[in-house]
Amino acid sequence: MAARGAGGEASRIMDEADIRHALTRIAHEILERNKGAAGLCLIGIHTRGVPLAHRLSGLIEEFEGEAVPVGELDIALHRDDRKDSAGSTRTRIDFPIADKTVVLVDDVLAAGRTTRAALDALIEHGRPALVQLAVLVDRGHREVPIRADYVGKNIPTSRRERVAVHLSDTDGEDTVYIERPSEASS
Repeated sequence: MAARGAGGEASRIMDEADIRHALTRIAHEILERNKGAAGLCLIGIHTRGVPLAHRLSGLIEEFEGEAVPVGELDIALHRDDRKDSAGSTRTRIDFPIADKTVVLVDDVLAAGRTTRAALDALIEHGRPALVQLAVLVDRGHREVPIRADYVGKNIPTSRRERVAVHLSDTDGEDTVYIERPSEASS
């Protein structure tokens, strides 16, 4: 389905059922790789990684019967490509992460700079035994040597395209779009 976006076309590539299926698979993969939920915690990267981390935690609890703590990580102060360091942080990690397996959760993995910044921010809260990365969408185009341990969907894109994740928690719908600029705006 193609829709008109701001300055171009947008194609839906995942709907609510696709997102639910991808998160269910990721939750099972996390449990399998880590041999259960013991010692796990999930840290969502603001903004859309946070609701995804909560959803994964709910699925893991449903499958294992064990609650997995969820934290929130604001990486704005740790970005190397943006200098918007003013303002407050929305980081909330109310549990120890030292010697735990931390699964960082984000919506889209592209250049890898967000994940690199998240690793810098995370270490301020303790030294995890292991850090893993779960993303809903991997679109490629790395600028740093980072890869996800758990991927909902690999979506090859051009550098001009943008992957837009919409979640009911933040945007009122569960959908993933590829937005392509129009020829006129190129």
